[in-house]
Order: sequence, then structure tokens, then C-alpha cells
Amino acid sequence: MSGPPNSTVVETRGLRKEFSNRRGTRVAVADLDLVVRAGEVHGFLGPNGSGKTTTIRMLLGLASATAGEMAIFGRPVPDALPDVMGRVGAVVESPKFSPNFTGRQNLRLLARSVGVSDARVDQAVETVGLTGRDRERYKTYALGMKQRLAIAATLLKDPALLILDEPTNGLDPAGIREVREVIRGLGDAGVTVLLSSHILAEVQQVCTAATILGNGRTLASGSVAELIGASTSHRVVAPDLPAARAALEGAGLRVTGVDGAALLVETDRPDEVTRVLGEAGVWLTELGPVRADLESIFLEVTEGEQLGGSIAWPTDGPVGGGGA
Repeated sequence: MSGPPNSTVVETRGLRKEFSNRRGTRVAVADLDLVVRAGEVHGFLGPNGSGKTTTIRMLLGLASATAGEMAIFGRPVPDALPDVMGRVGAVVESPKFSPNFTGRQNLRLLARSVGVSDARVDQAVETVGLTGRDRERYKTYALGMKQRLAIAATLLKDPALLILDEPTNGLDPAGIREVREVIRGLGDAGVTVLLSSHILAEVQQVCTAATILGNGRTLASGSVAELIGASTSHRVVAPDLPAARAALEGAGLRVTGVDGAALLVETDRPDEVTRVLGEAGVWLTELGPVRADLESIFLEVTEGEQLGGSIAWPTDGPVGGGGA
């Protein structure tokens, strides 16, 4: 992966990590290909234990790869990490802040250690939405505020790439929303974000691109819009569903199933549904596209993978467990 830097910010090719113990060898990451482009908020999606955290640790030089290649800003890592880390911010493990210092005091200490001005502290506090709360002691912070302070710490050096490993783990719904808004704002400001998560709805709400990981390897990757794709399924509601189904199938339209009190019809011509039912004398009370989401895409690409760990579907809510 040599050559001049381009729009690719993070890239791995054939990345592999094996762990050996008395019982043999376990493959945590298996020939992983990952591409994160400039300006993306890129979701790194997979169940707990699928290899997300291990991959991030290898990118940051916290773990060694068994095989494969990695690059950040077009530079091979880990060899070039000293040259690129000034442009990278990361929250991988719980940062160590002084509990009796205020959030601002903690940030000012960090700022001085990396040689940046207090103006950067002001900007970081504002970016993560802690203005007014930054003068409270860290030990009084809720988990969501602690996570936002951790992100603020990574912003002190104005990174072009931000790597976040399960940033909403353990947060309540309010904390999840707070962190989500911070990530969305960073993306809007042009920061490239690599966000690992096992919460599908979180990725769908804040990410512009995603890579789905399973058993340590890439199962699907692309923009969220590409992964979800254009819907060709429509939900049809009518008072007489059996008659509606008979009419639609008689006209050659494919009825793929029943969703509660509605039929699911595979077609890119909803006007044809209206015409067929009208000619059959069946009243149509509802007709609309069924939008695919990352849950359905994930289930589709992981079918037969027998994935371990857990994957979460809810939009908001506490989340337990950790990555791997």
C-alpha cells in the first residue's frame, strides 16, 4: 500500500490477527479488507467478538498484526505511526482523568502536555457540548458526559481522523443521544470518523458509510445508502387481503409475504398495484414502500455465518458488553 496519499484515510488489506494458547490458535481477524475515505463517518459494525476492537488496536499500534497491511493517510502503519498520530484522535479505552479536577482542568493539563493553547480547550468543550458543565468535577459526571469529555480530549490536537471504539457502550438513552450528536457534528465539520459499534440503529443514524464485520472478516462494505439500496418492496393494505393477493398474483405480481394486516409486494411499479386492485374491485387503503435498514442487510449478509457475540437493534437504550 505504497504511493502518495489520496482520499483514502484508513486502509487494511488481508489484515489478520491470531492468538495462540494451550488449546490452539484462535483467529480474531481473518484477512480483513477495510477502506475509510476522507470525510466519512464510517461505521465498523459487527457483534461483540467479531474483531472490531482488535482491528482498531492494530491500527493504533497497540497490538501487532499476524499478517496483512495497514495504512493511515496513505502511510504504512505501524512504521509510520509517529508521523501520522499527530493527526489522529482515538478513544479506545476509558481515559484516565483526575476525579477531583473539573472537566476543564483535566483538559488544560492534557493541552499543556501536548503543547496546545487554552483556546483549543475552549473549542473542544464547545464542540462536545460541555460548555457550562466543564467547570464541574469529573467525579460528578454522568457516563455520557465522561464520554464527551474523552472525545474533547482527542480534539485538542485538531485531528483529521477520529477513531471511536463503542463510544455509547453502557450509556443510557440520554447519553447515547448526546454522544450521537457530537459524532454527527464532527462529521458535518469534515472530520473523518471510524466508529465501531454493535448497535445497528446507531450506525444507521450517524454514519455515511459502513463495513459489516463477521467472524473477523469483511462481509459487506459501502455507503449506508448503497448497503440499504433502493426499496422495491411495497406494503399493501386492503380490507380483503385474500382477494387482493389473488388479484395481484393473478396479474403476475410477486407477493413475498404478509406483514401483520398487510401484503408485501415486490415491484418497482406501485401504480401497477393500484391498477390491478382497482380492476379487481378491491379497495386499496394503504400503499407505501418498505424501506430496508441495516438490520435487514446485516441479517442477509450474515446468514449462515453462525456469528457469536451480540448485535443490538434498538434505536436507544442501555448497552452492555464490549468489543473484541
